[in-house]
Amino acid sequence: MNLNLMTAEEATFLQEKIANARHIVIVGHSRPDGDAIGSCLAWSTYLSEQFGKESVIVVPNAFPDFLHWLPGRETIIRYDKHPDEVKKLFDDTDLVFCLDFNMYSRVDEMEDVLKNAKGDLIMIDHHLGIDLNAVLKVSFPDLSSTSEIVFRIVWQMGGFETLSKKFAICDYCGMMTDTGGFTFASTRPEIFFIICQLLTKGIDKDKIYRNVFNNYSTWAIRLRGYLMSQKLNVFEDLHASYYTLTREDMKNFHFVRGDSEGLVNVPLQIKGMKCSISLREDDRIDGRIWVSLRSVDDFSVEDMAKRFFNGGGHFNASGGRLDCTMEEAVAITKKAFEYYAEQLK
Repeated sequence: MNLNLMTAEEATFLQEKIANARHIVIVGHSRPDGDAIGSCLAWSTYLSEQFGKESVIVVPNAFPDFLHWLPGRETIIRYDKHPDEVKKLFDDTDLVFCLDFNMYSRVDEMEDVLKNAKGDLIMIDHHLGIDLNAVLKVSFPDLSSTSEIVFRIVWQMGGFETLSKKFAICDYCGMMTDTGGFTFASTRPEIFFIICQLLTKGIDKDKIYRNVFNNYSTWAIRLRGYLMSQKLNVFEDLHASYYTLTREDMKNFHFVRGDSEGLVNVPLQIKGMKCSISLREDDRIDGRIWVSLRSVDDFSVEDMAKRFFNGGGHFNASGGRLDCTMEEAVAITKKAFEYYAEQLK
């Protein structure tokens, strides 16, 4: 099975860049998810075990608690906690890998720091659109995840056989989380060939699943039940729904990052449901609403995210951001449903 993504010239260029680099920084996007953290950790492991290159992983802010078990996560540096240290890293670096994002804006408050980085940028990503000044762009929006792309690069460059279980755990976790446990964006045979190869490293895929999806606190379970029973708004005629998560809800249920992860997929279990939207207040920035959109079959939330929510992503899974009140966000969501009424019906 041919897993190659790069031309021979691109593969040689990448290998030479890595070999000649002295200070490497790996960057994940703001509010990093499983694919961002998994791909960053997997790529860092590859650089270390294959090339003997040490690298530093930097993310703009916090990532969910259910990813804190991943091997190597304790080495990740958060910009919001250590801005001066991160700035120095970018001043000293000669090679920066941008994983799982395609635009400077995806790193939020770290945008200027990344733009001013001294080293060359290399992008590895699977989102549509590119706004990064990168010397190499390994970008494939049709693929399931950035972690899949990382595996395929490693495979093409002949590095997989010698890699450890640590690489496999992180890479599998990234692929698994970005496909909802391989329930969407995962019908191509290459994905399951990759899974078979990762299993040869001795990973326990069932335990990885439990670590991610069965790792909630009592308060998180109560919050999720509350949101579905009290905050879910269903438009039966439009086969669409939305729910809101406010700061008050977070306070009442002792919210921590990750407690609502994946919940936006649950309303799609309703018979005939085509579109589900989550509206969540930022817990630090006033007047900011984070939007998650999910859909099934032939309805594109990617188009909806771009048109109404200043966002984008993938056909059936996208995100966005609104700078407004929750009431205004709800009104925008209803307008979006009305705009796509014919497609939703």
